[in-house]
Amino acid sequence: MIRRKTALRSLALAAAVTLTLAACGSASDDDGDAASPGAGEGAAGDALLLGTLLPQTGSLSQLGPPEIAGVDLAVKEINAAGGVLGADVEVSHKDSSDADNAQVATQSVTELLSEGAHAIIGAASSQVTLNVIDDVVGSETLMVSPANTAAKLSGYSDFFFRTAPPDTVQGDVLGNLILADGHANLGVLVFNEDYGTGLRDVVQGVVEENGGTVTYGTAGDEFDPTEQNFSTIVGNALATSPDAIAIIAFTTQTPLIVQELVNQGFDMSKTYFVDGNLQNFGTDFDPGTLEGAQGTQPGVFPSEEFQGRLKEVDPGLQDFNYAAESYDAAMLVALAAVRAESVSPADVQASLAAVSGAEGGTECTGFEECAALLADGEEIIYQAVSGVGAFNGDNDPSAANIGIYLFDGENNNSFQRVEFGEIK
Repeated sequence: MIRRKTALRSLALAAAVTLTLAACGSASDDDGDAASPGAGEGAAGDALLLGTLLPQTGSLSQLGPPEIAGVDLAVKEINAAGGVLGADVEVSHKDSSDADNAQVATQSVTELLSEGAHAIIGAASSQVTLNVIDDVVGSETLMVSPANTAAKLSGYSDFFFRTAPPDTVQGDVLGNLILADGHANLGVLVFNEDYGTGLRDVVQGVVEENGGTVTYGTAGDEFDPTEQNFSTIVGNALATSPDAIAIIAFTTQTPLIVQELVNQGFDMSKTYFVDGNLQNFGTDFDPGTLEGAQGTQPGVFPSEEFQGRLKEVDPGLQDFNYAAESYDAAMLVALAAVRAESVSPADVQASLAAVSGAEGGTECTGFEECAALLADGEEIIYQAVSGVGAFNGDNDPSAANIGIYLFDGENNNSFQRVEFGEIK
């Protein structure tokens, strides 16, 4: 075990009464009364205030509930273990919406900064993050996304981290999955947004490097994210005779694309989805429509035990996409504050990579165990629920898992296996 030179204050780690969401958070968007005054402030003795910038509305709203539940569960467990530096962690949830409603995230960031959030967990959409990141990191407020995958965010700022891997990992796994299934000619239906084009570029590179061809969906073939009529777009793609189709879009466009592919007679078992549109479609389509289709999703599928804990904070939770990454983001920020003996964003930022395991140390699970090691002067390697590795020099996970999912006859997907990859 590696012992740190800097002494840490003793932590009160006795278990506290489990808090309700209202007590440990403020799940309300309007509750900022208890927040620290002013962005970037905060030292030992202040309450750590986590803001969330996650989709409650818009084209990624299906990701909001699991991501918010992940943060709330982490806060609940942190506070039950004594909180951070003797104070309960507070949380303020704000809506990010999507890139087509950019003013929502802008307003939410303004509110979180005025409340004095020490760290903002979000956004889910890479484009939303790119729209607001300069305001956040410009104020030297920490930003940790549980779902951003755009490659251009790697190393963007010392104050930006993410617990989801960049598209280089998912794109590599998706491209190789398509090739392994025997499809050498791929059509890609991709929207013109950084997330879409970045992921497309990686998939295209993998396919072409292995002797395959992207017959449709290369630069210039992208569709507008607000597109509502896909008849011509799908027709143009199918006219190139692809063996398979990858749909790289969000859930607002995907059902329209799927229905048009069905209308034009494409074999939907040769269709591939990505994290932005991988969901249970159920009765949205006729039974059997998506049977045999596959998709990729960063992270490991949550265990039944972790799902049960998530449902304690949100009993109505149906999907779990990025819940683990959101939980990890909140845990890492809290542990970094413990290590730094401060909730100041600059101090937390300086300790964030270390608690993820970048400097080695003792493996630990959960806040109570990890905080106890820090209190004893140990360096730690936080065992992420999502399975990601320690932060690298670009503040990306150094390694990550990509789950492979298969659709059944009821148009719902289930986890099949995981592919592990290191970030190059």
